[in-house]
Amino acid sequence: MSSRLLATLPLLPAFLLAACSGDPEYDPETSPLAESAYEGVVEEPNVSREALARRVDALFAEDVAETRAVVVVHDGATIVERYAPGYDAETRFVSWSMAKTVTGVLIGMLVTDGLLSLDESAPVPAWTRPGDPRGEITLRQLLQMRSGLTHTEAGDPIYESDEVRMLFTDGRDDMAAYAEAQSLEADPGEKFEYSSNTTVILADIAARTLATADTPEVRRRAVDDYLRTRLFGPLGMDSMVPEYDASGTLVGGSLMHATARDWAKFGEFLRRGGNVGGVQVVPRRWIDFMITPSPRAPDYGAQIWLNRPSGTERKSLFPDDAPQSAFAMIGHLGQYVFVSPSQQLTVVRLGKTPDGDLRNGVVRRIARLTQLFQN
Repeated sequence: MSSRLLATLPLLPAFLLAACSGDPEYDPETSPLAESAYEGVVEEPNVSREALARRVDALFAEDVAETRAVVVVHDGATIVERYAPGYDAETRFVSWSMAKTVTGVLIGMLVTDGLLSLDESAPVPAWTRPGDPRGEITLRQLLQMRSGLTHTEAGDPIYESDEVRMLFTDGRDDMAAYAEAQSLEADPGEKFEYSSNTTVILADIAARTLATADTPEVRRRAVDDYLRTRLFGPLGMDSMVPEYDASGTLVGGSLMHATARDWAKFGEFLRRGGNVGGVQVVPRRWIDFMITPSPRAPDYGAQIWLNRPSGTERKSLFPDDAPQSAFAMIGHLGQYVFVSPSQQLTVVRLGKTPDGDLRNGVVRRIARLTQLFQN
């Protein structure tokens, strides 16, 4: 997919959702249920099949346009797999910011391998000059979105936002250089600032750690081989296609492509604490770290959103309607991989829904779907 074509898309943050109660346009108990609503729902899903079909069907309704794929995995078994016309099990869906969680796992593997350290200065050459205060930024702070670097994720006008400039204009050929050139606006560790640029810095650190030479091809191949050998291969995510910029840096904050099934596999991998088929691909303690609240944002962990109140106007998920131990990968235009370990549940919703009331409807309907699986 061409980044230049994507430049016309507004990158409003998918997670900034207005508070909204109720869903007056949809009543799952009384609205008519067509036979087509049962499409993709298994015969014995361990909950009411009719209720499950109703709540999945609600996600495909026109008033929350447009859902393109829904996959529900419960207790390790896929009980729903449904696609909108024109999409199927072979379709690759863009991650947008769901990619951040994949990058977070990549960093975790490098820490586990002893190649990186969470609490030492992040190995960014541009920050190593004597007296540069950015040299105090740690890998932990980058992962938890509290680096202190100057950033505007979604501004007005949108084309002046830092992530848009990095992805599509000033910084598109060397995204990490653009992101790493920013000055501090707060002391490292003191301020939460959601930032796609920060995740690209993490991806650059991964490339510098793995590559044997600082050329675009060597950087790209080193990260790609590592991901496929250590992560995508063991998980069976054969469809995964990550994008890289012209300098060979993984666009780790926003551009990975995979089928709905493979996004569900990644959600299940997280639900099982980094374990796949009895093999611990990533140490459980790393997944535990990722889903532990950041010191500056109780609804954010390390490259992943948590189902907890933020203490601010920011509302990303639904802590009142599902366990607060749940978490989610969330991407622009309504990409969700919602994971609730205590419910043994993974829900994938992929599509194209703009921010605002339509997005609020999607979130409410995912919440109502998860309620069928309350313990």
